[in-house]
Amino acid sequence: MQCLRTLAMLPLLAGLPLSGAVLAAEPEIQLVIKNHRFEPAELKLPTDQRIKLVVHKQGGTAEEFESHALNREKVIAPGAKATIYIGPLKAGRYAFIGEYHEATAKGAIVAE
Repeated sequence: MQCLRTLAMLPLLAGLPLSGAVLAAEPEIQLVIKNHRFEPAELKLPTDQRIKLVVHKQGGTAEEFESHALNREKVIAPGAKATIYIGPLKAGRYAFIGEYHEATAKGAIVAE
């Protein structure tokens, strides 16, 4: 019986899912909000792939990452980082803004 339990645990011990399929981690993309602007203002990302977007709010005020095209919004405190999962995306341009500073905090994701 102990042998069967050990065999059942092998995929877990090896860090593999029980199904045997190995899942790749999402690519991680960094985006900074500084001086009420996104840096970089345009991100080029692959199509048909889920992406982990890490947004770092630098400076002394909060900002809200908002994108109607991506159906995402997230308030980010000063100095904090927020993780936003997006995709998989079809080819196209997906605009986003900093809702608290819409005049200057503008950006886009270009999926190609």
